[in-house]
Amino acid sequence: MLKIAWHPVYVHPVPEGHRFPMEKYELLPQRLKREGLVIDTDFFEPSEGFKYDLSVHESEYLERLFAIKLTKKEERASGFELSESLVQRELRITNGTVEGALWALEHRSAAFNIAGGTHHASSNKAEGFCLLNDQAVAARHLLNHTPCKSILIVDLDVHQGNGTAQIFANEKRVFTFSMHGANNYPYHKPPSDLDIALPDHTSDQDYLEQLASHLPTLIESVRPDFIFYLAGVDVLKEDKLGRLSLSLEGCKTRDRHVFELAKHHDIPIMTTMGGGYAPDIALILEAHCNTFRVAASLFD
Repeated sequence: MLKIAWHPVYVHPVPEGHRFPMEKYELLPQRLKREGLVIDTDFFEPSEGFKYDLSVHESEYLERLFAIKLTKKEERASGFELSESLVQRELRITNGTVEGALWALEHRSAAFNIAGGTHHASSNKAEGFCLLNDQAVAARHLLNHTPCKSILIVDLDVHQGNGTAQIFANEKRVFTFSMHGANNYPYHKPPSDLDIALPDHTSDQDYLEQLASHLPTLIESVRPDFIFYLAGVDVLKEDKLGRLSLSLEGCKTRDRHVFELAKHHDIPIMTTMGGGYAPDIALILEAHCNTFRVAASLFD
């Protein structure tokens, strides 16, 4: 059984000309139910509003964000036109990741957030379609309110998790692992605990060899009580922002490797969907569905 956070507010309108495919957040739950991978009761609606500690972000930044007083330059860096409804959407997404993580921990299983993976939001700024760092907020919540003492963040989005790396730079209980395109956004990449920067056009074989050579060793050395997984599908060859060259099958094998390790070591795992910018929305949906298919085959 999987547990999946989703709410209609996730489908927030984006100004014309922006490249962020919001429609996938509406289409993905429909596709999963149509295939019989999940049923309605597998979904939950995240809490609304301020419910969890957001102190991974600086208070001055939060005050200006919630007052809708970011500068125009900061808005441009975020990729969004700031509004009250957008802020409420970000809170829902963040709450969904916290609540999904708590469910996964309680049930020793896997949970998902249809959105989430806002890894470019750092402690004091919004960036790259990310206003609040949902995995960072959730990781801090687990450390402060559950028996978890060690957390591993596995970020396999094609873009480095710069915000997450910055937030946890001095937090020894959180190990940040990012495997990403070396020449891709963001151009300033604060160091994660482990960064694997891949050259343009990296293929399935090279990518999967790198993952297999590092992730099992990390799990053995970090011995995490919990894993956060950012399963961006912008690693696909067809992705217009990605610069890597994975196939659909390669991306699916990547997901299987992560979930099999979590299952083998009995580590609860919370997955957020991250990026996917291929021109063909059907390809994006298929890649995201593969992530759920693999998890559903392992966690019951």
